[in-house]
Amino acid sequence: MKYLKYTRLLCMALLAMGFTACNDEDAYFEEDAQNSPIVVNKVYLQDVESSVPDREVTFARLGQVIRLSGSGLYGVRKVYINGYDTYFNRALVSDQSLLVQLNKETPVAEAEEEVRNTIRLVKDGSEFVYKDLVVRAASPQISHISNTLPLEGEKVIVYGANLQETLKLILPGGVEVPAGIESDEDGEWYSFTMPGGVSQGGSITSEGANGTAVTPAYFNEKSCMILDFDGTGVQGFWSWDAGKSMCDDEHDVADDPLGKRGKCALLVPQRMLDAGGAVSGKPRVSEWWTAGNDEPTDDWNRMTGLIPAETPVNEVAFQFDIYVPQPWSGTGHIQISLMNNFNISGIGSDDDGTNNAVAFCVPWIKEGVVVPFYTEGWQTVTIPFSQFNKYATLLENEEEATFQMVIDDRNGASYRNFGMGFVNTNFTFGGVTVESTLFNQKIYVDNWRVVPCKKTIVSDFPDEEE
Repeated sequence: MKYLKYTRLLCMALLAMGFTACNDEDAYFEEDAQNSPIVVNKVYLQDVESSVPDREVTFARLGQVIRLSGSGLYGVRKVYINGYDTYFNRALVSDQSLLVQLNKETPVAEAEEEVRNTIRLVKDGSEFVYKDLVVRAASPQISHISNTLPLEGEKVIVYGANLQETLKLILPGGVEVPAGIESDEDGEWYSFTMPGGVSQGGSITSEGANGTAVTPAYFNEKSCMILDFDGTGVQGFWSWDAGKSMCDDEHDVADDPLGKRGKCALLVPQRMLDAGGAVSGKPRVSEWWTAGNDEPTDDWNRMTGLIPAETPVNEVAFQFDIYVPQPWSGTGHIQISLMNNFNISGIGSDDDGTNNAVAFCVPWIKEGVVVPFYTEGWQTVTIPFSQFNKYATLLENEEEATFQMVIDDRNGASYRNFGMGFVNTNFTFGGVTVESTLFNQKIYVDNWRVVPCKKTIVSDFPDEEE
């Protein structure tokens, strides 16, 4: 009711000002109005959907409507915000109040220093510059992090939007990045070097020109590790043979080629590469599994201490790290299976059914375009469980899908090994049809883990009612 009441009062006030302007049109340009001094002492954000629809503010974002409060505003001919000539409706101007919307074309980070964060009001005989309002672009947002398990000294890039002039970073556990923060002029990323002393997992909080941004709580998060090939988790294998797809921890686990991370998995093992690689049309090239044998990390119910069981599947993800030293494109893809009930036959096979708990990774196809994929070091791949076929189907049908369902499906499987395999068959993905060819290159993977992945937009006003 308060929104309706406020809207009615605002409309009545604006209507009254409109009648005044129409009945007294020439008075706006008369000498008295044009020469009277202008004063702005406060700025208010106008938002009838807010719990505080007329809120005094010290900053505003492009697209928002603000009300300038002061005196001598009647007669203003021009409003320049950050130097940008901004349209306003003269019918919404009184001597004490002027309403104006911050045009989305207004320069922010690129505004000239002398006009940045200024509102200049101009009449024929007077003008006034208000300097107490910070003009911001839209709220900063995070899309992904290049490497969520960096070692000390490694570079981390956080991608998103409106991240200009990021100057302060707080890592999990309250560790502040001491120096060396860089950010993109277009606000698409910021970067830093991983400091020492970060022992906790969680979010990165950044502060920049457009406000505060918080990453999903998966940075440095290792508590739900499934398999790291260095002692956490147990690898499973059976019927190993040098000429077959099964990968074990004696013949196939590799050393980190960068010499920093201990053991990892060479997705297509060296023995296969030495034998010529994966021929065209080959399903089940290689398969890597957890043991699924009731050892302590096997029951995923242990993860609900970090990720509540009722968490929607689009807010919890499987992550792994990948290192691809040479450009990969044109053939091959990765299949991830929640349990060992599938043939590792890839996209378009029986494994790719709508009720199957599988997901696929083709990092060299992006938005329907083939883009050769390689990494200069270890990078992180994040696949929300909402992208696993079974849970994607439930969501498409507007049915509930939670993390507990994922846990129950895996724990209740007849073969509850979690696995990753490489496939080299023909397939269609993202609108791209692929005719497979010989595959013979190195792809390293490491640190299979489950993480929370809910995205957060920080409210400008924490006191807002939910």
